[in-house]
Amino acid sequence: MSKGTVSINAENIMPVIKQWLYSDKDIFVRELVTNGCDAISKYRWLVSNGKAELDESPERIDVIADKEQGTLTFIDNGIGMTEEEIVKYIAQVAFSGATDFITKYTEESKDQGAGIIGHFGLGFYSAFMVSDKVVIDSKSYTDAPAVRWTSEDGMEYEIEPSDRAERGTAITLYIDEEDKDFLNLWTLRKTLEKHCAFMPVPIFVSEVTKPEEPKEGEEPKKPAEPQQINDTHPLWMKRPNECTDEEYKEFYRKVFNDFEEPLFWIHLNAEYPFNLKGILYFPRIKNEFTASEGVIKLYNNQVFVADNIKEVIPEFLLLLKGCVDCPDLPLNVSRSFLQNDGYVKKMAAYITRKVADRLVTEFNTKREDYQRYWDDIHPFVKYGCIKDEKFYERVKPALIYKTTSGEYVTLEEYLNRNCEGEENKTVYYASDEKRQAQMIRLYTDQGKDVILLDTLIDNNFISFLEYSERDGKISFKRVDAAADSLTEEGEISEDARKKLEGLFRKAMADEQVDVQLKPFKDEGLIAMITVDEQNRRFTEMSSRWGGPDMKLPEKRTLVLNDKHPLVKWLKDAEENEHTETVCAQVADLAEMARQPLVADRMVDFLKRSNQLLTELIGK
Repeated sequence: MSKGTVSINAENIMPVIKQWLYSDKDIFVRELVTNGCDAISKYRWLVSNGKAELDESPERIDVIADKEQGTLTFIDNGIGMTEEEIVKYIAQVAFSGATDFITKYTEESKDQGAGIIGHFGLGFYSAFMVSDKVVIDSKSYTDAPAVRWTSEDGMEYEIEPSDRAERGTAITLYIDEEDKDFLNLWTLRKTLEKHCAFMPVPIFVSEVTKPEEPKEGEEPKKPAEPQQINDTHPLWMKRPNECTDEEYKEFYRKVFNDFEEPLFWIHLNAEYPFNLKGILYFPRIKNEFTASEGVIKLYNNQVFVADNIKEVIPEFLLLLKGCVDCPDLPLNVSRSFLQNDGYVKKMAAYITRKVADRLVTEFNTKREDYQRYWDDIHPFVKYGCIKDEKFYERVKPALIYKTTSGEYVTLEEYLNRNCEGEENKTVYYASDEKRQAQMIRLYTDQGKDVILLDTLIDNNFISFLEYSERDGKISFKRVDAAADSLTEEGEISEDARKKLEGLFRKAMADEQVDVQLKPFKDEGLIAMITVDEQNRRFTEMSSRWGGPDMKLPEKRTLVLNDKHPLVKWLKDAEENEHTETVCAQVADLAEMARQPLVADRMVDFLKRSNQLLTELIGK
């Protein structure tokens, strides 16, 4: 038996391992299984290059829980280690066994150890996060004797002969008291499924159980067989033309536990200038508040790294669900965080481009289908346009808008139909189809389309569009933002306007409201209230993000129809209680056309309406 101390380049490495290097304790499962995969990949490479002889044992990793002994054991039948290699790769923390292996055979193979996942060094030391003691039993593929390495703190160790007879390595963790839950088979299985569901080597999980005494006349029960928990050939490893729609849907259900079918998907398959594979799904979005519930799982050589890594997956694409496997990712020692470098940015740009191109293809080739699921995906697409100008430029031809008649049009189609020959082009929209129904009808009766923009993101989106398309002089106005397109040219008396302004300001108890007189195209409409578009957007944004205390007053205008008999009567009538009642009623009706009356104003309106009806029948 020999003893030694781990060689490190910094003091107190184990506290760092336990408290900082790994953000989640269960990461040790991934690290130890990954090491086993590496060991098997190394042996496979040696066999294929004539460096080792092939035996008939199938490749596998076993994870075995023993509650009675308090141990968790990870067993692989890979390359194994000699005593010298254990000292080199385990006792020298900063040294990577994978790096050494690849470097050793660089000149002998262009493959350079392809399939080797990563470290056998710091990854192994994650075992001490949950263990009081760790034992390694390993037998090399060479004729070297088996060796046992034991350590209770990760710093000091003992090495002695081992009784292991088979090629490979067994790592036994004596789990500490506070982490005994990892010995629970259900917890262990879920942890393995989280981190190792698609690793390239079969992984089996089992537990050691005491055999039950058979009842008289019964045969002894056989212990439960180990269960394989991973799919070694995930769907993204196939070529797109080899996958069926049902396979895509089944994979989606299996990975995300979502039994509602996705709208469509994108199969990523890049080999140059980087290696990247994956599948991104567009899920059905039940409402805009669930739009942020997407999950994109990031893998490195089929090893789970993390969910929603924004350096690789642009933030706006995190509304999607999917799996992305990037074997070339520059990961740090724990594989949990990415270096934010130019290489990663190129990957993110590639993914963004593929998503935009797929949306345009869907629009061009399957427009009817695309229109059917536009209501589900448009918040994500709009958010992406705002966040990424290049995404907007690529996806712009596939941006569509639903009109109040139920038709879907592009911005170009809308402008050609409604703004032909106009230098300054206006797109009219509604934010609440039911509440703004009367205002909508005023535009549609004039032959103008009104589009629906009724989600939280639309306020920001239309401001973004106006800025992006400023050379085209395009502006968006809500149906209650202006009356210009609903009125005709005509001479208006300024004295009459001032008189009516005084009457309505008094009746409305609002000294700030502006009053205009204009001849309406619709002679039956008495009045309408308009709110300055930019002022209203800013007011809504301040209220939404700053709370009720930040709400700013709206810049409102009461526009009266100079053609209507009631307005003509008001221009000539003497001011009295009747004119005040009529003005209040007209103002409330105009307000109700754009939003409900509330509190005392609704009470006053109902009381006044009852009074007018009573006077109408002479009672």
